[in-house]
Amino acid sequence: MKGEYDDDEDWAPVEDLIGGLDLDPFDPLNRSGNAAAPGSRAVRWRDLAPEQARVEWNTLRQWVEWVTTRFDVPVSLVPNCWWQHPALVEELSALHVAWRTAYDQQDSGLGPVMWLERWHNAKARLRAAYPGSCNNGHQPIKRRTWTDITDQDEWDAWANDAHGD
Repeated sequence: MKGEYDDDEDWAPVEDLIGGLDLDPFDPLNRSGNAAAPGSRAVRWRDLAPEQARVEWNTLRQWVEWVTTRFDVPVSLVPNCWWQHPALVEELSALHVAWRTAYDQQDSGLGPVMWLERWHNAKARLRAAYPGSCNNGHQPIKRRTWTDITDQDEWDAWANDAHGD
């Protein structure tokens, strides 16, 4: 039984299309392209220069004020002093990046609903990041410190081995 495209001349248009492709710059092993997700990039707070820090803090503040108003988030979950709670800052910052990515023009259309699912699931994480102690004004938390904790000689001896066994 003879197929629809058995003659060589039937394939000529396809071969013309393929022949017109410039595949010289294409390297399937090259992974150095821009792999950034659409929308945004994460903020690494500890690495920011002072002038960039102010921009990032103001951007995050505007978003936190918007999202807490939009979703009627209680002060017991995100207090007015949220910016003074480092773990809460990290959670809110990550949610902000996810939100910007979800509403990016390159999004397929599923981003908003996926962000809403993340937002719903994030409430438990926000509770874990903030102990709920600032309802009547900011209460500083005692932050963990490593000062004078690690025995440097013991650490050096440990760090000289991969401990992969």
